[in-house]
Amino acid sequence: MDADSIRLQADLRGIIEGDVLCGDVHRQIYASDASIYQLKPAGIVRPRSIRDIASCVQYAREHHLSIHPRGAGSGLAGESLGRGIVLDMSRYMRRWYRLDDSLIRVQAGVVLAQLNRELATHGRLYGPDPQARSVTTMGGVLSLDASGSHWLRYGSARDTVHSLQVVTATGEIVEFASHHRDSEGIPGRMAKEVTGIAKRHSEQLGKLRDGAPHNHGGYRLDLAVAGDQVNLANLLVGAEGTLGIIAEATVSTEPMPTHRGVSLLFFHRLEHAARGALLAAGRGAAACDLMDRRLLEIARETDPRFEQLIPRNAEAMLLVEFQDDQLPELRSRLRDLNDCLCRQEKLAFGSRMTVERRERDFFWLIVRRVIPRLYRLRGDTRPLPIIEDIAIEPAKLPDLMVELQNILKEHQITATMFAHAGHGHLHIRPFLDLADPGSPQVLRELAESIFEKVLEFGGTISGEHGAGLSRSWFLPRQYGSLWPAMIAVKRAFDPAGLLNPGKVVGLPSQGPDENLRNVTAMIQIGQEAESDEESDADSVAEPSVPRLPVLQSWNDEPIEMATRNCNGCGRCKTLAPSERMCPVYRVLPIEEASPRAKANLLRGVLAGELSVDALATDEVKQITDLCFGCHQCRIECPASVDIPKIVNELRGQYVATNGLSVADYLMTRIESIAPLASRVATVSNWVLKSPRWRWVLERTMGLARGRRITPYAKLSFMRWAAKKRLTRPLQKGGPKVAYFVDYFANWHDPELGQALVEVLRHNRVGVYVPPNQYSSMMPRIAAGDLKGAMHAATHNIRILAEAVRQGYQIVTTEPTAALCLIQEYPNLIDSEDARLVAENTYDSCRYLWDMHLRNELSLDFRPVAASVAYHQPCHVRAIDSGKPAQQLMDLIPGLRVQSMEKGCSGMAGLYGMKRENFRNSVRIGWNLISGMRKADIQAASTECSACKNQIEHGSNRTTLHPIKVMAYAYGRLPALTALS
Repeated sequence: MDADSIRLQADLRGIIEGDVLCGDVHRQIYASDASIYQLKPAGIVRPRSIRDIASCVQYAREHHLSIHPRGAGSGLAGESLGRGIVLDMSRYMRRWYRLDDSLIRVQAGVVLAQLNRELATHGRLYGPDPQARSVTTMGGVLSLDASGSHWLRYGSARDTVHSLQVVTATGEIVEFASHHRDSEGIPGRMAKEVTGIAKRHSEQLGKLRDGAPHNHGGYRLDLAVAGDQVNLANLLVGAEGTLGIIAEATVSTEPMPTHRGVSLLFFHRLEHAARGALLAAGRGAAACDLMDRRLLEIARETDPRFEQLIPRNAEAMLLVEFQDDQLPELRSRLRDLNDCLCRQEKLAFGSRMTVERRERDFFWLIVRRVIPRLYRLRGDTRPLPIIEDIAIEPAKLPDLMVELQNILKEHQITATMFAHAGHGHLHIRPFLDLADPGSPQVLRELAESIFEKVLEFGGTISGEHGAGLSRSWFLPRQYGSLWPAMIAVKRAFDPAGLLNPGKVVGLPSQGPDENLRNVTAMIQIGQEAESDEESDADSVAEPSVPRLPVLQSWNDEPIEMATRNCNGCGRCKTLAPSERMCPVYRVLPIEEASPRAKANLLRGVLAGELSVDALATDEVKQITDLCFGCHQCRIECPASVDIPKIVNELRGQYVATNGLSVADYLMTRIESIAPLASRVATVSNWVLKSPRWRWVLERTMGLARGRRITPYAKLSFMRWAAKKRLTRPLQKGGPKVAYFVDYFANWHDPELGQALVEVLRHNRVGVYVPPNQYSSMMPRIAAGDLKGAMHAATHNIRILAEAVRQGYQIVTTEPTAALCLIQEYPNLIDSEDARLVAENTYDSCRYLWDMHLRNELSLDFRPVAASVAYHQPCHVRAIDSGKPAQQLMDLIPGLRVQSMEKGCSGMAGLYGMKRENFRNSVRIGWNLISGMRKADIQAASTECSACKNQIEHGSNRTTLHPIKVMAYAYGRLPALTALS
């Protein structure tokens, strides 16, 4: 940190109870959001209370710093970006409570989706549903006057607000509601000023009411002022934090609909779909969304189920939802709409309708998932959210869409179109390459052309996503003679321009092509060996250009492209129980724990905004330590960003400079002492149980005293395999596998390896156990010791690649080992052998289930009268989209298998073993632990040794590998006590 940052941090920490972060790394993480812009703040404050907000505002006012409120950072227009102090409300301001049956009081940091999950237990919901509702906070919802697909039924956030608790630009705390102009105090004074402004511009206020029914650009004086009564809360909703900082709000909720039905309608022409939306809205639709051909193509590509649902000749699709108290009436309304659009008006050529919840939710997935998954498209051009918030009278939408398509053709730009067509709200995302020097100018010209056309049609350029940095520059042209009223309102509430300057009323506002996020690498990048060889020549030629010697192979996707793929949408901050990313963020909801923070950090280094030397700082290590490599972000990210690989690179850079700590060094070399520990297993296991020795191990190795550790086996699996001559290559033909054993099955649970051998032999599959194989070394990769892991990876790849060439397929019983061979080894070593091994590696359950699909698996199981709860490990989900283990156990007669969908176990290998992580590990896995405790079962089951440890430790349930259960059912394994 420079001297100014050090002083700012010290000052703020003296007056703020919450967190204050002014380091370069944290400032880089908060410099961007889901928009295409980037502005590095002076510092970040995470307030614990409204008093912290007031203190921060007062300090900023005294020191002439701007304030930028921020929620989830999911804004598409750069609404929360700025060079002053960012107020992150999402960390601590997360409480809400009910006032009565319909009213609730919420703090600004409450996540909308989480609020609705909790409201659902009372039969209520908060109506507005913006696209990013899974992560967006209530502060963001109110600041942007968010609406969403169900605007036709629930309106926007402004329609729900009763009062707001606000911190003013002078740092005073006040409750704004509806006030008479003669009221006392701040509300009365502000009401009087607003009334005066409204009267002076009364003739122009019609501009706010004309056009779109949901104009969110500027300050809605027309909705706030009614005679001498002024609804100041109403005025601040949609003001983007430029008039006051919303800390709490009293809002109304709605009863959950009794029945919901959805119809999908397919069209040959886009304008036909837009006209169909008008008819649907006129029939009382609760939602009416339109998707164009490109979005439908993406939907088909991203989910095979959509391929069967969406006709290939569809140029557009409408999703229409109706709600009703009576199910027969609901079905009738859906049928009438389909008949009207398909047969009477002949606008649509096909339709599908449902009132079943599962199918209805599936239909909604087309709309909910496709927009975020636009970012899975690879290539230099990306869909940019720059002109995506147009609103217009619904009747004019069909003609406007035709005009906008013509503008796009004139500029030779491809774009997607998505619309809440029932209420005239259109999102356009043109495909542009921000790395192209000419793109900013193209972007500006396109925005001007489209915005001018929208004004011709009497629409607005800001419908629900705010003006932010994207559109504030154009608002003076939209409002013309009314614009002085906007400036007067801003000056009345914030005369010093302290609150979120540059948004709505910017003096001056930036253009849409300014402060764009840098996506181009500004430093030299190369493999470490290449950098060493060329260092002398390069240092003479370009002494001022920093160099980053990367430690992994980035040939398939350049490192700068990997970081650029993260568009910052914030989807990785979801708390949805149906998803798993990110386990650490769920228990520690801070920005640096989010997966996108790691991409922002590395992109900052590549763009030259952070020094390469920053990667060797403890600040970076603390952030990378907030990832334990579960890979759930990689598979659930809408853009499929490989965050685990990015984290491994960051960790590797730190370790390459600083080395491993003593504790990490010992923990990642535990396989070195395993041979001795196994030979004297009695002594080793006594040490692991001894309170005194556990204290010593905690002090020296960081091994948590409270963590239960599986004892060492007296005979390792490799020694057993050698005695059984399994380490000799097979001479006979037929199907055969090479078993990659890994650490746990070898030293702690050799019975698992034996069970696999028995199951495979029972199915006439030959088993070969390659001798001299090392463990996968995933702990070294996770710790950042990439050079140490690379040595083991090279050795294992050589052995296993040779086995594959001899006709073997590689099978593991440890999901982490399979992930290593499939994902991590090719990241470390770019070779044909590494790819060969990855392509021929299977988790044991997947291998056996594939046999069953080919009718090759023996089904002569004995009945097993027992009940087990199955937990699918994160690393299985990372390499397999199915549930082969559960499906295999379902084949066993009499065995009742309960799927335990309770999220991550929280163990994550050595992560949960460490003293500093022990509590968070248990917190992450608490839902799973609780579920296992309450389940009416004889045993638990999972493939992962770390998950097994956590489940047994937390629930005291015997936990069996599915392969053991199969071996027992085949009669090839002695009685399992838990199932007997």
